[in-house]
Amino acid sequence: MKTSRITPAHALHTLECLETTYPEAHCALVHQNPWQLLIATILSAQCTDTRVNQVTPLLFARYPDPAEMAAADSAELEDLIRSTGFFRNKAKNIIACATELVSRYEGKVPREMAALVALPGVGRKTANVILGNAFGVPGMVVDTHVGRIARRLGWASTQTPEGVEAQLCCLLPAERWTQAAHVLIFHGRQCCRAQTAWCSRCPVVDRCPQVGVGRQK
Repeated sequence: MKTSRITPAHALHTLECLETTYPEAHCALVHQNPWQLLIATILSAQCTDTRVNQVTPLLFARYPDPAEMAAADSAELEDLIRSTGFFRNKAKNIIACATELVSRYEGKVPREMAALVALPGVGRKTANVILGNAFGVPGMVVDTHVGRIARRLGWASTQTPEGVEAQLCCLLPAERWTQAAHVLIFHGRQCCRAQTAWCSRCPVVDRCPQVGVGRQK
């Protein structure tokens, strides 16, 4: 798939500048194992990581593994995750996902993309979070920050997360995918924001095709 006129070398150099700016970039969801990261990522849909991190300690104390979660009372689970939003649908998916893990994978989170996206409540974004941060398998996570910045930098030309993922994977080396997503998310939160991008603070402003276009200089 074609990305843009931006070359891989140009994109990699830009990424390295951003990595230097955000050396602390990491997965913000607090977790101790792949199971916890899977559930935290499902909960993070339309919710902040900070809120999820406030909810998960009590949640995992009550349901420490897939077997316990599969047997959860839906009303009790809904109450525990209510503050993350869309709690009824999330509770339904979480119980179904846990049930699937117990019945098909002996309670273990699978390490393959195809198996992950077949789980209830799991799409490519969630699967890539798990692959990259729990198993060390390169995964390009595309959330709203990553998609927005990829388009602004000229790294992607499509609006769909799947399209952006494909274009970024063509542009950047696989071993950089996981950390690249973290860095772009940090940049999106701290500088290249959706409504007001602080171009004057941007470490890669001289490499941005859209600098100053409706942005805060």
